[in-house]
Amino acid sequence: MAYFPFFVELAGASGLVAGGGKVALRKVEKLLPYGPRLTVIAPRIDEKILAMPGVVCLRRAFEPADLEGKDFAVAAAGDREVNHRISRLCRERKIPVNVVDDKEASSFLFPSLIKRGELSVGISTGGSSPSAAIYLKERFAEAVPKNLPEILDFLAGERANIRQAVSCGERREALMKELFWACMEQGGPLTREEVRRRMEKYREDEA
Repeated sequence: MAYFPFFVELAGASGLVAGGGKVALRKVEKLLPYGPRLTVIAPRIDEKILAMPGVVCLRRAFEPADLEGKDFAVAAAGDREVNHRISRLCRERKIPVNVVDDKEASSFLFPSLIKRGELSVGISTGGSSPSAAIYLKERFAEAVPKNLPEILDFLAGERANIRQAVSCGERREALMKELFWACMEQGGPLTREEVRRRMEKYREDEA
């Protein structure tokens, strides 16, 4: 059965990465842009991880107490027995856990990610073919306009004004849709005058 793609707020969340090798490095690199507080624990930790600002690194073996207060965990210890032990402990404590290269021991999977500003696209094949996920990621990445993050920031900034000016939810969404396509057509954010002109039309419809 396919996995449902929950999008979870990680800013400020406390995460544990057990392992300090290349696989752990890739997981940390994926997670950091989303703002979690990460602790990496392993007897040996890659120099690139050690150099990452804000990542707490503990050069020792994993201990069960390391899971205290953690919101999620990644088991990338390079030792199957250790990874499965972490998985069991997390499941007992209702902590979401990803065990690298072991779908059955994981309660969540890492998707292939495309991140452009506030845009996040996650692609998963349920662990059946990472190569297919990477292929699709590359195809989708080519289709994402380079200026889309700028457009999304602009639309996010207009939401409060539109909510105040247009009371009907359906009209608000119709206006947001119109603004989005207008931005796409002209290749960037609209001017204040263009927004005001389009907004007035929807306000008149409510009169």
